[in-house]
Amino acid sequence: MTDPTDPTDDAPPADPDPESDPEDGPTVGADDHRVEQLLREAGTDLGSFIRHQREGARLSLRKLANMAGVSNPYLSQIERGLRNPSAEILQAIARALEISSETLYVRAGLLDEAEPDAGVEQAILRAPELTDAHKQALLEMYRSFRRIAELEQE
Repeated sequence: MTDPTDPTDDAPPADPDPESDPEDGPTVGADDHRVEQLLREAGTDLGSFIRHQREGARLSLRKLANMAGVSNPYLSQIERGLRNPSAEILQAIARALEISSETLYVRAGLLDEAEPDAGVEQAILRAPELTDAHKQALLEMYRSFRRIAELEQE
């Protein structure tokens, strides 16, 4: 065993994390952890916003869940940031809270707040006749066409 206080000991200091190399940057596991943390924080932000709106409207968790057509445990998990609700669920919660669906979409990361051409995306997300899968597919196609148009203009 090496003694770090012994000046005659020539052994290199032990690396506390043998899988990380400072020159290589963080490991993939660390990146995954950061992404998970950001997603959790975003969910908590959305959830705390919904809770704040619910409390401001003087609604119990049970009452809002009933108005939005979701179960009490599911709404509780959304408020605690444990679940990421679909666009349809966000729309139902927004309707029950009498706030704009877009506000919740922005909080959930489905829409960018300062996006100038968000009208098309908002229309897609508001369309009640579309399923979540249809909305996701349309949003992906629309965004890819926009990227292609931007590249063609360069």
